[in-house]
Amino acid sequence: MKKVTEIVWDLAAPVAEENGCELWDVEYVREAGQWYLRLYLDKEGGIDILDCEAVSRRVSDLLDEVDPIEGSYMFEVSSAGAERPLKRPSDFERFMGSAVLVKTYKPVNGRKEFPGVLTGYDNGAVSIECGGEALRFEKAEVALVRLRVEF
Repeated sequence: MKKVTEIVWDLAAPVAEENGCELWDVEYVREAGQWYLRLYLDKEGGIDILDCEAVSRRVSDLLDEVDPIEGSYMFEVSSAGAERPLKRPSDFERFMGSAVLVKTYKPVNGRKEFPGVLTGYDNGAVSIECGGEALRFEKAEVALVRLRVEF
């Protein structure tokens, strides 16, 4: 049986494409006692409110038709953001050479956050160049990898 996020991805991805966008991620999470279904979009030049509105209206109608979620939830559509998390292998390929922040579950050499440049991705293991040092984090160590905007 497919997970809610997979069902919603299958519904929303074509709608995002029809509107000139890419579906970046789907989240279905519980926060403060309320369920949230969130779609994150991306496109060359950035996402604006009109993109979010167009995708939201159409996907909302599809969700009403298919009704893949029992109970109530809040539905949100937004930009993936400049400091978006990298999750899929294709995300890592696309942003190879970019500034990232790696967060680990447990301290490594007394730290849990490592800013650097993404230099590799192999079956969940992440490699970065951090302060002139090459670092590799195994999949089980990595809590989050996200893009990092440098000013």
